[in-house]
Amino acid sequence: MKLWKGRFSKAATSSADEFNASIEFDQRLYKEDITGSIAHAKMLAKQGIIPQEDADLIVKTLKEILADIEAGKVEFTIESEDIHMNIESILTERIGDAGKKLHTARSRNDQIAVDIRLYLKKEIAETDHILGQLLDALAKLAKEHTDTVMPGYTHLQRAQPVTLAYHLLAYYQMFSRDRERFADCLKRVDRLPLGSGALAGTTYDTDRDFLAKELGFASVLPNGMDAVADRDFAIEFINCCAVTMMHLSRFCEELILWSSVEFSFVEIDDSFSTGSSIMPQKKNPDMAELIRGKSGRVYGDLMSLLTICKGLPLAYNKDLQEDKIPVFDAADTLKASLNIFREMILTMEVKKDNMESAAKYGYMNATDAADYLVSKGIPFRDCHEIIGKIVLHCINKGIAIEEMTMDEFKSFSPAFEEDIYEKIDIRNCIKAKKSKGSTSFASVKKQLEDIEKQSRKINNQ
Repeated sequence: MKLWKGRFSKAATSSADEFNASIEFDQRLYKEDITGSIAHAKMLAKQGIIPQEDADLIVKTLKEILADIEAGKVEFTIESEDIHMNIESILTERIGDAGKKLHTARSRNDQIAVDIRLYLKKEIAETDHILGQLLDALAKLAKEHTDTVMPGYTHLQRAQPVTLAYHLLAYYQMFSRDRERFADCLKRVDRLPLGSGALAGTTYDTDRDFLAKELGFASVLPNGMDAVADRDFAIEFINCCAVTMMHLSRFCEELILWSSVEFSFVEIDDSFSTGSSIMPQKKNPDMAELIRGKSGRVYGDLMSLLTICKGLPLAYNKDLQEDKIPVFDAADTLKASLNIFREMILTMEVKKDNMESAAKYGYMNATDAADYLVSKGIPFRDCHEIIGKIVLHCINKGIAIEEMTMDEFKSFSPAFEEDIYEKIDIRNCIKAKKSKGSTSFASVKKQLEDIEKQSRKINNQ
């Protein structure tokens, strides 16, 4: 049944109905739509716009419809076009004229706007919870690997020795900021559009503050045209998803490299790997690769909604029907990726000896050797040149810097003394870092302590 059929003298073709319908994807908003409708019915009765007995019947029946939907007893139809009209049609079929009063002082424009905001409030809460679980997993791993030495990289070349804990805590900070971004996004999402009508408000004496309180919104959007016509809050949500996926993708790229024979830093558990249909020896990091690939999918969702909105004149346009597909996809993809990633890193094997060996034979104590000469009164630029020559010497001989004899050191500078060996020991190189936020064992311990304090604070809120 078309709820707007009065204006039309000719029915839409079946192909037009199918093309116009959104019920295939917006049916997942059934709970939000019913929740908004219940609040709206209560407001209409409170304001004397419809009789209380009609509102009570509407509320009762909407709750029954919700239960039936969740029990799989309701079949939505393309003829009713979208989730709003499907539910209203079912309501009217069950209670007759009383059901027809529900849409008083409301448009589908502000109806869908409140639905998607309610949906995003729920999604942000779920995403926050999953991000919290990932942060806990990263902190747990970091605590287990405070003494695991590995190379730190720049340009994918071995640069300076660090601990695995330090490396993990870098990602901890990234995902912490992601969590903050979602929390900040919620401030823009948590505003009520319902009561704006099609674009210009309504002639009825409605109570939007009541609706906001009933639906748990922090505030009311002050301009009805803006309330129904913009999706910047949804774009912001997908952007938050995209940034988080980018961080996941970076980490997955490293795990893919680290699990290769060339690195052999980690082994991803069999349960998160796949084999080859032709090469029996293969063990592929497919879950990590899929997450890396799905980051592009979420980027596409962001560009899709930006493009949908970029040329729209005020106020509502049918183009906005397409907003839900990228929103749903981004939310689903991110949550699935976060969950798989957390499980994957908690089960992977860390090959500590291989990591430390790579750190030892990568000349990553070269900067510390230069700092040693600086402590002897030699200008840093001269120190840099001297150590560069030493590294070339070691490469040609196939030895580590710490394997040089004292005579060899002296041949490059008379400033070298026996204490150079202690200075360039890999673990001492790590320990010697003094700046706040460094890789030193003491600094990492402090970072973990701060994380623990912050975690307790969040849990107590």
